[in-house]
Amino acid sequence: MRPAIRSTLRAALAAACAGAVLLSAPAPALAADPPRPGGRVEVEIPGPEHGAEAGSGHVLVPATTPAPASPRRSAPPRSGDGRVTKMIDHGPTADRLDVVVVGDGYTADQLDRFHADARAKWAEVEAVEPYATYRTLFNVWTVDAVSAESGVSGDPDPGAVRDTALGSHFWCEDIERLLCVDQPKVDAYVARAPEADLVIVLANSAKYGGAGYNEPSPTLGYEGISTASAGHPKSGQVAIHETGHSLGKLADEYFYPGVPDYERYTGPEPTDPNTSILDAARMKDQGAKWHRWLGETSPDGGTVGAYEGGGYYAAGLHRPTDNSLMRILGKPFNLPGVEAMIAGFHRHANVVTPLTPTGRTLRLGHTARAAVPDLATTDGRRIEVRWYLDGRELRRFAGRTEVRVAELWLFDLRGHKLSVTARDRTDSVRDPAIARTLSSTATWDVRL
Repeated sequence: MRPAIRSTLRAALAAACAGAVLLSAPAPALAADPPRPGGRVEVEIPGPEHGAEAGSGHVLVPATTPAPASPRRSAPPRSGDGRVTKMIDHGPTADRLDVVVVGDGYTADQLDRFHADARAKWAEVEAVEPYATYRTLFNVWTVDAVSAESGVSGDPDPGAVRDTALGSHFWCEDIERLLCVDQPKVDAYVARAPEADLVIVLANSAKYGGAGYNEPSPTLGYEGISTASAGHPKSGQVAIHETGHSLGKLADEYFYPGVPDYERYTGPEPTDPNTSILDAARMKDQGAKWHRWLGETSPDGGTVGAYEGGGYYAAGLHRPTDNSLMRILGKPFNLPGVEAMIAGFHRHANVVTPLTPTGRTLRLGHTARAAVPDLATTDGRRIEVRWYLDGRELRRFAGRTEVRVAELWLFDLRGHKLSVTARDRTDSVRDPAIARTLSSTATWDVRL
């Protein structure tokens, strides 16, 4: 959204949202915006602790402003600071979606607690579909950030100030539940881990709160940062909702009745996969957006249709279902949301890993080997594996993960190309454009 429009909306909505600033443009479009003045970044505010809505709009916060310095400030102990651990290992970094978890407010003698909190929080994430099915596409790394003091600023009240490695603090922009961090400090730790695709910052706190930094990092390349309280039962849901933006490129499906300028959306068709100006009849007629899912029963309850309200607007925009995770915490992703998340997973992960190096020519005594992840499906579905020689399928090798060159029946001295393609054929994806991205290929040069 253009900065001038943002300024108008911030003024109109400040009172209604208790300091939260709502932006009408869906989150994915914001990545292309010009740099904001004063080094500020946009974050999503989680919904109220005792409410149901997943979010409360967006606000611009300082990227580099930490919590106020503690009067007890001292040099933090450095033992273990910056240590990187591969907490969950499902394959090479190049072929997996790598999540980096960094803790804040953990002292040197609390690092074991941080590792336990990281495991517990990731278990919450991978219990939700489609994470549950595709858990083997993820690696999870922890980076130890040693703080001088335990806990984070703003817990339990604005007067609580603590000296921490990442400057995590509640009451960010005077919003109690908004848990902000010093992003450059986070990046300094994330840079120690290999090629982060997604970042989670866990605050050593049981206070409700979080934030979604959902703009891709221009330097490290990760899709976004989710902050969460390690000890609060709803914080995992907040983090999963934020990954809906960063990985699934999904818009928020909540809205604000009665808020000025948000009564009705009158703009063009949004680019997000889960909001549309079209009602169900027009969507079906035009073959647009989630038309392939219309009428299907969705995991979040009810059937897929075009429900009025979404993208912060009470009217003029539609969402696929009444109450998915992109609107209500504790709910699953709806069917179009699951499809978008799977697309996001495959954008970072490959479903075939060559175990035999592809950079050298294979000869008669060699074997081409590959690894394919097992999916955690209830119906026994597996990744489809097929082999090709010079583009022609070798049907007798279907399903295998290794082929000996001697089995190719080569009778000439020419060079050939042997390739293996792994394809995820899932009923959770109906868009052909997305389906075409759910495959990976490894290729070897072969010569007798």
